[in-house]
Amino acid sequence: MISVSGFLGQLFAIALALVLAPLLSGWVGQCRAWFQSRSAPPLLLPYFMLQKLFNKDVVLAHNASSLFRAAPFLIFGCMVLACAIVPTLSTDLPFAPAADALALVGVFGLARIFISLAGMDVGTSFGTLGGRREMLVGFLAEPALLMVFFTLAMIAQSTSLATIVETLAHRDLVIYPSLAFAGIAFTFVSLAENARVPVDNPATHLELTMIHEAMILEYSGRHLALIEWAASLKLYAYSCLGLALFFPWGIAPGDNFLALVAAIPLLLLKLAIGGAFLAGIETVNAKMRIFRAPEFLGTAFMLAVLGLLVRLLLESRV
Repeated sequence: MISVSGFLGQLFAIALALVLAPLLSGWVGQCRAWFQSRSAPPLLLPYFMLQKLFNKDVVLAHNASSLFRAAPFLIFGCMVLACAIVPTLSTDLPFAPAADALALVGVFGLARIFISLAGMDVGTSFGTLGGRREMLVGFLAEPALLMVFFTLAMIAQSTSLATIVETLAHRDLVIYPSLAFAGIAFTFVSLAENARVPVDNPATHLELTMIHEAMILEYSGRHLALIEWAASLKLYAYSCLGLALFFPWGIAPGDNFLALVAAIPLLLLKLAIGGAFLAGIETVNAKMRIFRAPEFLGTAFMLAVLGLLVRLLLESRV
């Protein structure tokens, strides 16, 4: 039975994701410019870019298939669904019984497949290059992300994200050493999955180094706007997921409507701090060669496995 507060919390979470995702991207860009002693772009620049792209006409290649046309809508839908699965404001979510951590990984993987196929659909060399690199990064990042979820699932005895957050947020204070390994591994995976430095650089169009931008070079107009919006939603989903799993305090428990309303400003504060932290990571690191990505994500997998082993060996009797 779906409660009224759970339904409202789900709607609030989706609406907030659609509105705040471009703002989070703009905030990260501003902080990155400040840390590098450059003139910062406007905070609302992503909204202006989306408005401009939605007002432009779509230009398609002659050999573009129906998949190329449908991919932006499918990718955008996958990212909206991912934001709906993540408990950003409340743990009382209608999707919670059916959509757990494994389903979330599947949603991210489905969006990756669509954008990679769309990049290779037209047959350009850069699109094919970007699609292959994207699948390589996903192939290496997904096992590490699953290990992170398994570590947290062992603490909550469930793979449901709502149950995991409920357990970590409203249980008596307990120090879990395994969360330190899992948190670092999740940070590595988040940087790779969102095409951030050091794995990729979202601010460059250098043909031999870009991954995400190479796959969307042939898109324009509303198609490109949906893909850029979906990229912001993915960054927002990963940010909220990391905050929910490792800093879950303030997320409303159950059907408490007042706590749901109070969770909104706290979420904004945590996203602002997290965005500044991400900009700081990108400032102090340099873009690595693509051949170093397996080492980077292999380290993330090793840390996630260490977190799982620490949970099994040291915390099983706690």
